[in-house]
Amino acid sequence: MTTFVVDASAVIKWVIQETGTSEALSLLGDNALIAPDLILVECANTLWKKVRRRELSAVEAHFGARLIEGSDLQLREMLPILNASLELAIELDHPAYDCIYLALALKENLRFVTADESLVRKLRQSADKRFRDAAISLSELA
Repeated sequence: MTTFVVDASAVIKWVIQETGTSEALSLLGDNALIAPDLILVECANTLWKKVRRRELSAVEAHFGARLIEGSDLQLREMLPILNASLELAIELDHPAYDCIYLALALKENLRFVTADESLVRKLRQSADKRFRDAAISLSELA
C-alpha cells in the first residue's frame, strides 16, 4: 500500500467525469490517501461552480459531495501546516491554497498527486531538491 497526499484537482475527478477521471479513480485501489481539510471546501466550490455553469444539477452536486464525504480520504487539520504553506507560497510564487498540499506532503514525507500540470512542472524545475519529486501528475498514473 502506498500513501499519497491528494489535492482537490485530483479528488474532484472521482465525482465529475472529465480528463483524468480514470487515473484519479485508480488511486482508490490499494492506496491510503490523505489531504488537508481545506480539500472539502475546494471540492464543494468546484461543485458549486459546475451547478452555476449548468454543467451539473444541484442534486448531482450534492451526490458528488456525499461521495467525497464517504470516501476513505483521511483528513488532516491545516492549522499546523498553515505557516509552512505560506512559506512555500512565497518561495515558489504560487497560491497558498495549492501549497498547503505540498506542505502536508513534505511534513509527512510523501508525494502528492495533482491534476495541476503547471504546478508539477514548476516543482520539477525548482532549484530546491525537496520539490523536484514532491508531486506526481495524474497523467503519470496512466
